[in-house]
Formats: sequence, C-alpha cells, structure tokens
Amino acid sequence: MSTFDTPRSQGPKLTVNLHIDELPWQQDSAHYFTALRALPCPAWLDSAQPWANGGRYDILVADPVDETPRVPPASAPGTAWNAYLQALAELHRERYAGIAPASQRLPFCGGLLGYLGYQPGNALHGVAHHDAAQPTSPPAAIGCYDWCVVQDHLLQRSALVAMPWVSGRVREDLLARLAAAHAARGPFQLHGGFQPAMTREAYYSAFARIQAYIQAGDCYQVNLAQRFDASYDGDPFTAYRALREIAAAPFSGYLQPEAGQALLCLSPERFISLQGQQVETRPIKGTRPRFADPARDLQSATALRESPKDRAENLMIVDLLRNDLGRSCVPGSIHVEQLFGLESYPTVHHLVSTIRGELAPGRGPLDLLRDSFPGGSITGAPKRRAMQIIAELEPCSREAYCGSLLYISADRHMDSNIAIRSLVANHGSLRCWGGGGIVADSEAEQEYQETYDKVGRFLSALEQRFR
Repeated sequence: MSTFDTPRSQGPKLTVNLHIDELPWQQDSAHYFTALRALPCPAWLDSAQPWANGGRYDILVADPVDETPRVPPASAPGTAWNAYLQALAELHRERYAGIAPASQRLPFCGGLLGYLGYQPGNALHGVAHHDAAQPTSPPAAIGCYDWCVVQDHLLQRSALVAMPWVSGRVREDLLARLAAAHAARGPFQLHGGFQPAMTREAYYSAFARIQAYIQAGDCYQVNLAQRFDASYDGDPFTAYRALREIAAAPFSGYLQPEAGQALLCLSPERFISLQGQQVETRPIKGTRPRFADPARDLQSATALRESPKDRAENLMIVDLLRNDLGRSCVPGSIHVEQLFGLESYPTVHHLVSTIRGELAPGRGPLDLLRDSFPGGSITGAPKRRAMQIIAELEPCSREAYCGSLLYISADRHMDSNIAIRSLVANHGSLRCWGGGGIVADSEAEQEYQETYDKVGRFLSALEQRFR
C-alpha cells in the first residue's frame, strides 16, 4: 500500500481512485519546483525544510484549470469580492463533489490554492484606501488545481497526486519533467538598497495620530506598517531561495501568478486551518530580535515572555479572533488552547496563542475564511475601525502583505497563513513591508525599530548578496 493511501478519518463511505505516482524524496523541494515553473501559475507552499522550524509537508502545483473564476480588480467593492469567493466555493463544491478524506498523509490532493491579498479585506469591510500609486500586482491569485506534488518530510516520501480524470498523457509529461528536474539558480541583481516609502517623521506623525485615536477611545490597537522598495533584474526565485536559508518559516511560499510577478513569503504565522469540522487559528503578537550570543538571545526571549505590554497586546487579538470565529463556529465551542506561547525563529522570537472551535453545520471553508478575513493580528481592535485608520495613515497599499496564502483541498481540508515577512516582485520592483501593533503604552522609537527588526535581517542579506 502506498504511504499516501491510508484514510485520514472516518467520513462518507465514498472512495476516490486518486492517481498516486511515488517520486524520489528531495530534501529541498526547490529541486521539483524548478521543473514546474515553465507551466502557468506555479506555486510552492513551503514548510521550511530543511532549514529551521520546519513543518512536515510541501505542496507544489501549476497549470490551474480554465474554469477558475476571474479575479476582480483591486478597486472592486465588497459585493464583487463576495461574489468571487462564492464562485470559488461553487467551483470547489461542483468539481470535487463526493470526495471523501483521501489520506491522513495528504494535506492536499488537488483543489484551490493561492493567495488573497489585503485589499479584498478592505472591500469586504467597506474600507476605502486611496493609494496615490495604485498597485499593479494581482489583489488575489487563487487557482483550481487537479494535480499536485506533495513532499512529506517526516516520512521522507514524495508523490505526484492527481484526480482520477487527469489523463495518462498529462501525468507522463509531469513525471518526465520531475525526473529531469535540476535546482539551478538563475541570475538576480538588486539595483541599490531597500528604501523606506515612509520617512521617520511621517511614521512618528502616524504613530501620534494612532495614540490620539486610542486616547479618544476610538480603538485599542492599530497595526502600523511601512514599505521598503528596491529595483531588481533577474529571477525573484533566486532571491527567495537565498532568503529561506536565513529566515525560513513553516508557512512560507513562493507563488508566480503572472509572468514578471511573484510573491515571496516567509511567514511563521498560521491564520486559519480546518480539518474535518475542527477550526484552529494561531495569532502572533509580540516580537523581539534574536542574537548570536546565547545569553543575549535568552535575555531577549525572557523579556518578551514577561512583557506586560506584549501580553496585553496578544490578549486583545485573541479576544478579537474569538469574536471572528464566532461567526462561523458552533456556539460554545470556541476555546483558547494556549496563551502567550514562546516560539523562536531564525531572526525573531514571538508570542503565539492558539484558539480552536468547531465549524457550524452548513458553513464551508470559504465562509470561514471570508468572515474572519483579514487576520486580526495584522489589523488591530476593533477590526473595522483599525482598518479604517490603517487606510488613512499608511500611504501605500499593502498588496499581498497581510493577506493570506491558502489552500482548500478537494476533501475540504483548509490551511492558511498571515502573509507577513513577504515581498512582492512586480516587473523589476521589489517591495517588502514591516509592521507592528501600537497600543496605549507603545513608544514611537521602539515601534519604529520593530518594523526593521522583523524584516531588516533578510533585506540586508539580499543587499549584501545581490548588489
């Protein structure tokens, strides 16, 4: 029996004869991804193996089906985005009707996969953002895929997994591509260093405005971000592979929605997962930098763990997310499983909490996603008012930053991230954002420095290696 053939759970008495072709396991999934990049809309959800703090699975896809709904423009109203998400749900339901849980070792066996940017969240909440330079990167890129490559790094097994209607000719072509794969790196060069799109003075002014809103009782917390820009030539995938060597995280990913465009994401944060009817979200709030000196690194982690400000900030977002999940979960099922857990990544320490609930009957993965989007850890509280303040004070659109990379498998299993630690490559422009939550006792200089702590190390690494 194939490693990937064991039923995941007790479900409907239906079977799906998935085509499963075993592949040689590769420690680095870049090996296989290079073989798929010539196909349309390639994407790699990367669990950070073999670098650090890795997850278990990598998922690689390309060449979505033609029936995938058209993405609305970034300026579209909430009604258009509601219709788009409904169309995705209908496509998923109709195309994969009757598919039971395929395997306990297959997180994804085909289905929807891609990203939903931050701007659709603004539209869904009726928030207008007037960016003087409107972004040209897609506000969303979610494809419907009938095949995928899954790498299980725990069992060191790999497979090409395809729906039963994927032809033998297509599978043979994919297997030939994968057999001939090689992980060569293309050229990449930065033209100068990353420059902030907001001056220090402008950041301080925005900070002061948020403090005034907090003092007036308008809000409790607002996540304020700034953008860093550079220009480049060459292949952004080379930059991504360099970044994951120093800042890999378990909810990373590389997506190429169109020629000349890419999303490079090195996120440590889960947004929402759904397995069966069980819902989980794991917000991050509270950050400290890491240090090479063990004593100083421990001191930084201890200071974060014991910080009343960071714990209060985390608790605000936990309460917000409990409320968000309440729109989709069975009443009384939502509970906090972990509060203020410390997690350490290659460049930073974080405080992480875990909230769980049970999805209500009649609700689906896209209902859950829509009614919780965007994640509260990157907006503030109350959510809609915080988003209005962000739209007022941030001069640049967030684009994919603070949206979500996600998949919804054919058997309804869903997982998604908060797309922090992310860069958008767009026809020679490379953009990155860093932000942090501002509360009543925040200090302007400390918050300004935190925006650099979160992304400065890997932006510096790109500058040193590719200038």
